[in-house]
Amino acid sequence: MLLSDGTGLSRLAKALAGVALVGVLAGCQVRPLYSTDAGTEAKLASVSISEADDRVEQQVRNDLVFLFTGGGGEAQSAAYHLEMDVNVRTIGVLTDVVKDRARAGRVTVSADYNLTKADTGETLASGKRSAVAMVDFPTQEFAKLRAIRDAENRGARELAELIRADVAAALARR
Repeated sequence: MLLSDGTGLSRLAKALAGVALVGVLAGCQVRPLYSTDAGTEAKLASVSISEADDRVEQQVRNDLVFLFTGGGGEAQSAAYHLEMDVNVRTIGVLTDVVKDRARAGRVTVSADYNLTKADTGETLASGKRSAVAMVDFPTQEFAKLRAIRDAENRGARELAELIRADVAAALARR
């Protein structure tokens, strides 16, 4: 009688599908990336960062050291090593055709990075990230240089945030 008109079958199928869905969802684990159970903060604090070659790379490095340790300074006993190569490119995007001079521009700070285990050299994560900072070019030369430097610093800070997120995700999976 229950299955004779077809409505009971569809209700039974819906009920079984609901039970199966609940079973599948019960197997899922959702946890915060920076939870204390994963130990991600301690792992981040044990990452050493390669020495910088120029001012912008040093800015990215300083921001990463601060982000990794929460202001605690560089890692003393490093379990992981982060190798970085940072490049900066400044482009004028809005040109004054009468004076043939750029009035606004874009500073792109990009980095190739490679995270390895310090003892074995095994690569845990690698990639390329970039951050863009917009800049206005004033007519005074010193002001223009200072505006470019400020844009490089903003781009370096944003790039450090992106790299930290990538490294934290890689270390949380370990």
